[in-house]
Amino acid sequence: MKVLNNLLFTIYLLVLLTSCKKTTSNRYDITEFGATADTTILSTVAINKAVETCSNNGGGTVYVPTGTYYSGTIILKSNVTLYLETGAVIKGSRDTADYMINGKKYGLVFARNAKNIAIEGHGELNGNGTYFFDPTKPHLAGDFDKSYTRQGENFMDVKYGLEDGPIKYITRPGMMVVIMNCENVKITDVMLRDTPEWTVRFGDCDNVDVRGVSIFANQLVPNSDGIHCTNSRNVRISDCDIRCGDDAVIVSGFDQLIGVHGEIRKAEDEGILLGNKTGRSENIMVTNCTLESRSAGIRIGYGEHSIRNCVFSNLSIYNSNRGIGIFARDTANIENLQFSNILIQTRLHKGHWWGKGEPVHISSIQQKKEYPVGYVKNIYFQNVRIEGETGLVLYAQKPGLVENIVFNNLTVKIKKSPIDSIYGGNIDLRPTMSPATQIFKSDIPAVYVLNVNNLKMRDVEVGWDKNLASYFTDGIHAVNVTGGYIDNFSGTGATPAFKGIFLEKSDLKIK
Repeated sequence: MKVLNNLLFTIYLLVLLTSCKKTTSNRYDITEFGATADTTILSTVAINKAVETCSNNGGGTVYVPTGTYYSGTIILKSNVTLYLETGAVIKGSRDTADYMINGKKYGLVFARNAKNIAIEGHGELNGNGTYFFDPTKPHLAGDFDKSYTRQGENFMDVKYGLEDGPIKYITRPGMMVVIMNCENVKITDVMLRDTPEWTVRFGDCDNVDVRGVSIFANQLVPNSDGIHCTNSRNVRISDCDIRCGDDAVIVSGFDQLIGVHGEIRKAEDEGILLGNKTGRSENIMVTNCTLESRSAGIRIGYGEHSIRNCVFSNLSIYNSNRGIGIFARDTANIENLQFSNILIQTRLHKGHWWGKGEPVHISSIQQKKEYPVGYVKNIYFQNVRIEGETGLVLYAQKPGLVENIVFNNLTVKIKKSPIDSIYGGNIDLRPTMSPATQIFKSDIPAVYVLNVNNLKMRDVEVGWDKNLASYFTDGIHAVNVTGGYIDNFSGTGATPAFKGIFLEKSDLKIK
């Protein structure tokens, strides 16, 4: 019996050791490949060697222990999980040459034509982005004509300060994490901090899961988007805290691959093997997130691939220049979007950001004469609470481009802005072909609707702060709106001189 027990114990130990050996062999510690937590030494080669070895051996985990490791571009490969231990930081190099591969500039992490990849753990990816910017100088772009604005030459003048950004850069690395033409992608729990450009980009991917991620960008930095889904499908983003200088979550349908630092490349030049091959940006779900942005909390639109079947729920969008923005500017159609249980708080921001405080913006306007603009239709809002320093904008270049828009249980409170005299009283539709429709002076109702077909609004309440700027007018102002109704409206105009509901060339039924 004693011999049998000893034999069983020996077998147990062998099984345990075999199991431990297997687990250990699938974990590749970057320090064993030469990475060092020394701020004077780059660990790029060591980390990439760990990733390559892991992938070549069938996959596993590339382990980043506690400490700060400086690196240039890391190429993530199939079947590899990059795991950052608590207290572990991979920080981007300050030398843009460390992001150059075969003459092209990349960011901190890049993957293409890979599957079953992940970035996980409670550590941090830090893009070191602030280093590449000058906080004393503004970032400017000549994309509008000041003469059309309410303030004229004083509009968006740097003399009013740079505390909201955006600030200027000379050169910078590419987007911090770029995942292109990949399948079965996960990013969970990690902190992504101080991106020099877009934080995370999923381009032409299929089956993406982002959970529990914190993205803290420098909010003075232009183009510091949070998570950008470009022509990707089956994407789930949940339980995230995203605070950005630019848009927090974006769904777009670009036809060509926008390069990791702005260059345009055709898909056929890239040897595309994996990822989204449907030609549609679709099946995106965003839920249980808090979003803050100098531009839009949620931005949808742009490109030539259609965008459809997206659900956004249980969101808090705060301190943002726009809440939800849906923009048809290229040939892509946008349809079947649902928004529910959302709190939105917007304000006017100084500086050259797109948007002028709209809690919800839906528009279809041609931006290039050689391309017709797509439509926006079947957009549904349920249980949305808004506080903003300007009103909602629903704007179509002509009838038929925006249709079937539904609001159920909408509350809008217009708040006074401390910078209303220098930034307020304008509608921002950039980018458009005509300077007259880029940014232009306008009265501001709580809800402004132009050229929309089939608008349905039920249980809508509008309220106003006292002593608002004189450009605020009606509760709902509808111009050339065909079909639909407003049912159970509660509210007034901004002052007794204006109406709760004002219809102009519109056949909306008031119930």
